[in-house]
Amino acid sequence: MGKPRQKANGEGSIYYREEIKRWVVSFYGTDGKRKYRKVKTKREAQEVLRQALQQRDEGMLPTGPQQTVKQFLEEWLETTCKPPALRASTYVKYQKLIRSYILPALGRYQLQKLTPQHVQRLYRQKSDDGLKPKTIQSIHGVLHKALDTAVMWNLVARNVCDRVKPPKVPKPEIQPLTMIQAQELLSVAEGHRIDALLVLAVTTGMRRGELLGLRWTDIDFQNRCLHVRRTLDYLAHYGIVVTEPKTTKGKRKIELPDFVVEKLQQHRVRQLEMKLKAGADWKEEGYVFTGLQGGVLNPRYLVKLFKKVLKEAWLPDIRFHDLRHSAATILLSMGVHPKIVQELLGHEDITTTLGIYSHVLPSLQKETMEKWDIAFGHESGKEKEVN
Repeated sequence: MGKPRQKANGEGSIYYREEIKRWVVSFYGTDGKRKYRKVKTKREAQEVLRQALQQRDEGMLPTGPQQTVKQFLEEWLETTCKPPALRASTYVKYQKLIRSYILPALGRYQLQKLTPQHVQRLYRQKSDDGLKPKTIQSIHGVLHKALDTAVMWNLVARNVCDRVKPPKVPKPEIQPLTMIQAQELLSVAEGHRIDALLVLAVTTGMRRGELLGLRWTDIDFQNRCLHVRRTLDYLAHYGIVVTEPKTTKGKRKIELPDFVVEKLQQHRVRQLEMKLKAGADWKEEGYVFTGLQGGVLNPRYLVKLFKKVLKEAWLPDIRFHDLRHSAATILLSMGVHPKIVQELLGHEDITTTLGIYSHVLPSLQKETMEKWDIAFGHESGKEKEVN
């Protein structure tokens, strides 16, 4: 029973090893080296051999060196993801997900022996530990991307993540301000060092990083517009990082209402006064929104200042990003066409805009139908009840 039964024309062999109580599958890979697989049943051995020969014939059989998941992912991070190959923020995110969650659970396994069950068990464990579905979805995303590369490098025959389902991510609950709340926020912020920044956030829906990356050369006072050309963020172990917007739509021109232009002009005067006060300590980098001595305004400190203004205005404790949602919701409620809102926010596709702000559309549909009644001289339901 222990002697290999060789098939013709290099088709491989199947034999039983009594000492280990396993069936052994033996075949030659595309690199000319003999490969072995050990399984429990003869039927399973026949299926393994069939798949192996098919993959070999299709050029899909792994031929790379044996390595652990840890060895592969660390090499993948350094050779494929490190800036400038990817944005610094993306690299840091991938690095954190891999080192904090994936390697402790899967790093010890041989890459070619990683199974869907191993990955599914990781997701289940993290879910039981209370990790948010969005974070588990991110773990799935980076592992799937890495294993796609492993398939491309011919290190594995398939991406096991294709056979795994991460938890569904519930639609995020956004907390936009109403028009009245937005007016109250800007009223309380009047004269505050970030009042012009908040006015821009509420009226244009610009992201935090886009606001902080804005330079005076990006503002055209004569034509009353500005250009979004970069984004600024703080990353652990990297510090302040300035990059281009993620998408082509992210680079955009935004028309400004008169009161916003005036607010920016007032802000510029105050900044010049701060510069005179700081003297030689002022760090000139051309940013619209700066620290007390020039340079950049730290994103984390901006959030701290924003929370302070919210508290003074007796408004809900929302995220800074909710100002972007507030801008979109208010604009849509004012009847601004969704396509204009998409361009203003810098969404790559209008379906993104409609998907996020679909909750606003039912009320707009009602208003549209009422306009039809008015256009054809028909009394609305409300008017009938009053009469």
